[in-house]
Amino acid sequence: MKSNNSLSPLYFKFTLFADFGPLRYLFFSLCLLLYMTIVSANVVIILTVFLEKSLHQPMYIFICCLSFNSLYGSAGFFPRFLMDILSDTHLISRPLCFFQIYVIYTYASCEMTFLSIMAYDRFVAICQPLHYHSKMTYKMVTHLVIFAVLYPVFAVGFCLYLTVRLPLCGHKLNRLFCSNWPVVQLSCVDTTLNNIVGQFVTIITIFTPLFFVLYTYLRILLVCRRSSSEFRGKAFQTCLPHIITFITYSLSVFCELLLTRFETDKINPIITVVLSLGYLMIPPINNPLVYGLSLPQIKGVIIRFFFKDSCCKIVRLNAHI
Repeated sequence: MKSNNSLSPLYFKFTLFADFGPLRYLFFSLCLLLYMTIVSANVVIILTVFLEKSLHQPMYIFICCLSFNSLYGSAGFFPRFLMDILSDTHLISRPLCFFQIYVIYTYASCEMTFLSIMAYDRFVAICQPLHYHSKMTYKMVTHLVIFAVLYPVFAVGFCLYLTVRLPLCGHKLNRLFCSNWPVVQLSCVDTTLNNIVGQFVTIITIFTPLFFVLYTYLRILLVCRRSSSEFRGKAFQTCLPHIITFITYSLSVFCELLLTRFETDKINPIITVVLSLGYLMIPPINNPLVYGLSLPQIKGVIIRFFFKDSCCKIVRLNAHI
């Protein structure tokens, strides 16, 4: 299992998978259905925003980016996870493991940065409506999207570089997928630098956006208190999907962060599985459903598209008759 010129293993083994016998096919089918639903729902949101010119606005562009990120993160997790459900070995090569870590962690970080800029967009729209179009220009939106992508790319890349260079004395990961800290814990040498850098990046990536979003919604709440009931209703309608999405994602990420700091072999495997899969399964399906059902602009376009398609089919059928 070990290479000739280093202490690091060529493969990692996931030990959290259990042998469910024929039930594995049921789990595979359910997870495949979930993955197909995630892909379909997010593609519908992306196409709706792309094809409908009235939705070419900052808020909907950010929602579209969120859906792209969900597709990216799901692609980095589900195909490998589905293979492991049916597999008996649950081995993953070292390069593929680090690649999976990079994809999943950049997805998680991008999710937080996109949710932060969406909070800023709502803050400007509600608290500074007269300056919205001058502040949220196409150039500004482009810069925000680029920042939301580039920061995770470099931050996660640096953390992963520190992990890749570590000599490892083990190959067993008590997880369902590759995760950075469990790999670091296999190191044969001191990992203080990895721990410090990891905690710093976590604070910048998770807690800074959290406090920023809380601050923006506190300001929005203060503005709404002094406004009319009609204004409060419109503000609530546009902010509710973002609030639901942010709370759902934050809770799932905090569960994952707590899990990485405990010895998972001493925790009930079912709890470990639920906590570790939360932020990879819930947000990608939650986001398109929340925005597609809560925002009348997006829901109206989707309904109009399918209704128009159904009408065209009926007309063609009647013409043949």
